[in-house]
Formats: sequence, structure tokens, C-alpha cells
Amino acid sequence: MKLYVGNLSFDTTENDLQDQFAQYGKVVEAALVQDRETGRSRGFAFVTMSSAAEGQAAIAALEGKDFQGRNLTVNEARPREDRPQGGGGGGRSFGGGGGGGRSSSGSRRY
Repeated sequence: MKLYVGNLSFDTTENDLQDQFAQYGKVVEAALVQDRETGRSRGFAFVTMSSAAEGQAAIAALEGKDFQGRNLTVNEARPREDRPQGGGGGGRSFGGGGGGGRSSSGSRRY
């Protein structure tokens, strides 16, 4: 069972998560989400427990509980919603088009 874990301290490591959630069952994976550009934690993670029963036990025990000075948000992870491609820019290009343009007299050069 995959869990969403939010409101994490920016100092939390994947090992910290592994240790905390291992109290409630076997942790298959603990993945801290990081900002692509800075490499810093984004304050949330996904923890995969080996069974639904272990996942439910972790949710019951940790939801709203203090962890490293923050009250955790722990719930079952939902599938990622489809988002438009292109990073929100809509695929538009805002680059310059080079010089030129129309001549005010309409004459051509030969």
C-alpha cells in the first residue's frame, strides 16, 4: 500500500521515514520528493508498505502526530492526475523573431 506523507520537515531524510514507518510493518520503499532544480526536499514523500493492513496501521498511528517538530499528514496515496505537458507553458515560445519587418515604402531590394 502506497502512502502519501505530507508536512515533513525539510531536514527529514528517507532513512528517517524508513525508521518511523518500520514500526508499523515492512517498508518496501520510502521516496522523498525533491525539487528538480534545487535538489531540496519539497516537504512530502511516498512510503510503500508491504500490505494494506500495515499501511492502515501506519495511517492510524501517524496521522496528525508530531514528527521532527511537524504534525504529519498521512493517507493513502491517490493516483497522479493527468496534467498538461510542457511545464505549464502551453508549448508557446516567446523567443525573438529576428529583424526585418515591412518597409514603410513597400519597396523591394534587388
